[in-house]
Amino acid sequence: MRILYHKKNLSREEWLQCRRVGIGGSDVSIIAGLNKYKSIYELWEEKTGEVSLKETASEVAYWGTVLENVVKQEFMKRTGLKVRAKNMILQHEKYPFMIADLDGVVRDNTGELCVFEAKTAIEYKKEAWEEGIPEEYQLQVQHYLAVTGYKKAYIAALVGGNKFYLKEIERDEEMIELIISMEEKFWNCVVEKKMPEPDGAERTGEWLDNYYKKVEKSKILLPEESKGWIDHYLEVNEELKRLNEEKKELANRLKLLLQNKTEGVVGMYQVRWNPTVTERLNSKKLKAEQPDIYEQYVEKIEGRRFSIAG
Repeated sequence: MRILYHKKNLSREEWLQCRRVGIGGSDVSIIAGLNKYKSIYELWEEKTGEVSLKETASEVAYWGTVLENVVKQEFMKRTGLKVRAKNMILQHEKYPFMIADLDGVVRDNTGELCVFEAKTAIEYKKEAWEEGIPEEYQLQVQHYLAVTGYKKAYIAALVGGNKFYLKEIERDEEMIELIISMEEKFWNCVVEKKMPEPDGAERTGEWLDNYYKKVEKSKILLPEESKGWIDHYLEVNEELKRLNEEKKELANRLKLLLQNKTEGVVGMYQVRWNPTVTERLNSKKLKAEQPDIYEQYVEKIEGRRFSIAG
């Protein structure tokens, strides 16, 4: 690795602009299609300069920054290891598009330097941390290990404000190779200002709907290769229908066993069929009987409906 920038000399605006020069650890989950909050196209727009860079203004992001030092202090208390700040932005020597802004570094009991990463997460993420390390953070840390050349990382997380997790991640060469391949492909699209290929992330669909919302009523001839995509799409659609029907049938079999009981147990499983009450606004009746009130509160959302016909 080499030092790209010393952070002490950077203003906040300059630090934001540094994110344009390469791919950081938090970008990897977006490129992999695992990020719920940003699509690969939004990231591409930022890196190419199509849109201005902004800091995340959410409450979650704010408290994540505020509590980072708390997580760091707790890690040091529990492990006896010292976390040292790395006040610089690092760059991979062989793949300069890979950059890293670390939360810190740790020298472990063997004398090896390791990456340190601090995380905070809301309560619903607790199950994922109980099972291991969420995939997006595994990718982020392996990216840092690729840039630094270190063999190990420590990741400490405060989840739900009251549960602390401490994990170790060993360097995974196979995963690193996949990350480099993904990032190189994406960065070529940035350099050439060519849109990357779409993924299956919901956020990607939302971006495409918004980007092409201004329609032009006309017909075009699609390329021959798209016939294969359409065939596959229709096959997947039929399989989803079949699986959904199968799922409903299995649920109905279990409902028949439960009858008017609310819970059944077998082995490690608990099957519940609890009563619920759902309130729904009858918009059709409201529009007919109180049209003025309906017009005051109705919200029209423009969009485009996708369909395929044979």
